[in-house]
Amino acid sequence: METAPADLKLIKAWRDVPVFESDEAEGKFWGAHQLDARLMQSSIHRTDVRESTTITLRFDPRMLSRIKRVARRRYLNYQSMIKQWLSERMEQELKGE
Repeated sequence: METAPADLKLIKAWRDVPVFESDEAEGKFWGAHQLDARLMQSSIHRTDVRESTTITLRFDPRMLSRIKRVARRRYLNYQSMIKQWLSERMEQELKGE
């Protein structure tokens, strides 16, 4: 079992951290408490492989060149720009435009 250094109380759940009324109150609280390392570790966002799926799209070479040119003018990665365009179009479709 992990122990907090000195006499710091170990916080093992986020619900144990109160809403502070002032910076001074927060400073006083953290002067006497410490977050459990497992709680901090569980709070780190890890990219889930399922959040992104690789697909293959076939483009006419001239169209792809034009897309890349537009992306360069906007200082964007062309793949990111295509995803942005698709996202914007999806929003339009979902709104019924």
